[in-house]
Amino acid sequence: MRFWLVTGAALLALAVTAALGRWQLGRAAEKEALQAQIDAQGLLPVLDARSLEGVADTRALLHRRTEAAGRWVSERTVFLDNRQMNGRPGFFVLTPLRLEDSAAVVMVQRGWVPRNFEDRTRVPSLDTPMGPVRVQGRIVPAPSKLYELGDAGTGAIRQNLDLAQFRAETGLALVGVSIQQTGASGDGLARDWPQINAGVDKHYGYAFQWFGLSALIALLYVWFQIVRRYKRPQA
Repeated sequence: MRFWLVTGAALLALAVTAALGRWQLGRAAEKEALQAQIDAQGLLPVLDARSLEGVADTRALLHRRTEAAGRWVSERTVFLDNRQMNGRPGFFVLTPLRLEDSAAVVMVQRGWVPRNFEDRTRVPSLDTPMGPVRVQGRIVPAPSKLYELGDAGTGAIRQNLDLAQFRAETGLALVGVSIQQTGASGDGLARDWPQINAGVDKHYGYAFQWFGLSALIALLYVWFQIVRRYKRPQA
């Protein structure tokens, strides 16, 4: 009776671990397709940011290179707190850009600056031109949200920024995506943005662990329930 109980438990464990391994391989295939799509978007011609105006579904334009001409709405600059670049804590600096010859405004992720730890309410001074500027970058979603307690606030320093809420708060005609600025940094902001990675290797690693556990269960079962059970004692 004990033999059959152990056998049933081993078969169940093998089925579960093998299924989880196959599921992780499926997730890896999905992420590979996503990464290929992201890479393909980055190879498309540079898009005029004015094309974002009036687009109902801007997700189709994500990760494309873009160029935007306009003027900074510097008084609406936002500093996202607790953001890191190269392992250093500081602010992500976001400033709306009113597009040239357009009613649209796009939020630009301009770069990163360290924060003042002696006075945490102090924001750094920025070199923000008052006249026309031309910004190069790529179309991305709004910065990822961090966990926050209570209201996100309406000041210059914030934990997160929701574009829809910011649009209602400021009355700016913000489009539904942002631009992550790239290129040379002559304004003192760091732009060493992390490379976009769909995380394919993570799923292959998990799949290897599940299949490895499945193989270990099979080996242990064979050794303890078959080999040792029927192995003749040495003379």
